[in-house]
Amino acid sequence: MSAFIIEGGRPLKGEIVPQGAKNEALQVLCATLLSSEPVRISNLPDIADVNNQIRLLQDVGVRVTRHGQGDMTFQADSVDLSYLQSEEFLERCSRLRGSVMFVGPLVARFGHAFVSKPGGDKIGRRRLDTHFLGIQKLGADFTYDAGKGIFEIKADRLHGTYMLLEEASVTGTANIMMAAVLAEGTTTIYNAACEPYLQQLCTMLCGMGAKIEGIGSNLLTITGVERLGGTSHTILPDMIEVGSFIGMAAMCGEGVLIRNVRYDQLGIIPTVFQRLGVHLERRGDDIYIPKQEHYEIESFLDGSIMTIADAPWPGLTPDLLSILLVVATQAKGSVLIHQKMFESRLFFVDKLIDMGAQIILCDPHRAVVIGHDKQFMLKGGKMTSPDIRAGIAMLIAAMSASGTSRIDNIGQIDRGYENIEERLNKLGANITRVE
Repeated sequence: MSAFIIEGGRPLKGEIVPQGAKNEALQVLCATLLSSEPVRISNLPDIADVNNQIRLLQDVGVRVTRHGQGDMTFQADSVDLSYLQSEEFLERCSRLRGSVMFVGPLVARFGHAFVSKPGGDKIGRRRLDTHFLGIQKLGADFTYDAGKGIFEIKADRLHGTYMLLEEASVTGTANIMMAAVLAEGTTTIYNAACEPYLQQLCTMLCGMGAKIEGIGSNLLTITGVERLGGTSHTILPDMIEVGSFIGMAAMCGEGVLIRNVRYDQLGIIPTVFQRLGVHLERRGDDIYIPKQEHYEIESFLDGSIMTIADAPWPGLTPDLLSILLVVATQAKGSVLIHQKMFESRLFFVDKLIDMGAQIILCDPHRAVVIGHDKQFMLKGGKMTSPDIRAGIAMLIAAMSASGTSRIDNIGQIDRGYENIEERLNKLGANITRVE
């Protein structure tokens, strides 16, 4: 198992470019199963979760041609349906949460799919009800083998229908949408997720010949077509990585420029960092974060303590709350961080408290952070990463701390961040990977 050794207190300076968006990549990769024609995707991030998804596609029979770094063509013209029932396929699905999005494309195109209960971050319950109930409404039959933890899904032909989703699940909306594009008739999805990643998936599907209206809203209307063709698609920069770099630059930077961020697709993210007092400048499609001796948390207009909470898009993505919490530890003032969606995502704060942070964990969903105003540095410590976002938050804390820190289980960080130590060391960090 790999670990990071971090020498804290090293200032960051220079330029960095965000990788392609992990969450978008996992969706559009699954969509390549909808067509027998070539689909070319560029700006794919070189990270564990995406690479595992690509290997799984190859094992299913999808032909992959690599044109260069992050630039590949996928052609699903010889899918091995028998492999979907193999123990090897199902075991690998259980370790990759993105594999659940194979269901929609496979049932829509081939009428049959198998998937095991998928893994991913250990951040509390992450229900699959939205995925399965939506595809059931399109006419699929589900059976579940509790002993093996395997779902089998069948449908002679999917049929369009109206559905109101119980929750605006991003991956659930993607899965249902990928099933609906080949269904007979019209499908209406209300309370659909509308994150930029979903908008990108819609754009790619329309490029393949799908008919989707309402892109960017929570009301999607999909008119099914007989078949889809090939297309080319470029993945957005990863907004979570952009937010991570803003946080690092605020705590440790002496002038950091984040290039090619697709600023107009970042939504409320820059505003939320500004509420913590972080100064940032938009320079075209780049963000510059100057050196900041202090940053002060705003209060609400009535003087009450600032609350930062996650919400469906265009609200704040929950993936950034861990980073915002760490940034707040060195701000002036106090803030309540409210993580509504996952009940275990704040449990890493005990390690920050050990490093000297002033944090009150109110319950599994809420933490109050009392900032040090950079008057007291965090001190280095030993930590273990429980998930991708907590891992990067720990890394930010360690980079800003005095002394040396160790973070174990960094395979979790590798799932979402490409060559992160190499890229940050070029800015001036001192991060060493050890086995």
